[in-house]
Amino acid sequence: MKDLGSLLKQAQAMQQKLQEAQANLQAQEIEAASGGGLVRITLRGTGEIARLNIDESLIKPGEGEIIADLVIAAFSDAKRKLDEAQAGLVRDAAGPLANLPGMPKFG
Repeated sequence: MKDLGSLLKQAQAMQQKLQEAQANLQAQEIEAASGGGLVRITLRGTGEIARLNIDESLIKPGEGEIIADLVIAAFSDAKRKLDEAQAGLVRDAAGPLANLPGMPKFG
């Protein structure tokens, strides 16, 4: 039973670390760009768009579709970076318990 108690303490510590990691991640902002930096987007750790910057050279009649495509590309890149950061934080917080059978795999 001593091993079970130790395992439970480790699980509680991991849960605390996961909660702290989640709070830290939600406070972060991730920036990504497309079109050689013509479109920049910043996501909050929650996945919400915090900022969107579009270079004025793109704002010309008939270029709306190009702008939309670049925004989508920038958002996709920022979301991918955010997902990678989340997976890394969870792996770090889980520590040795991350390799236990039945534990979810991250990243």
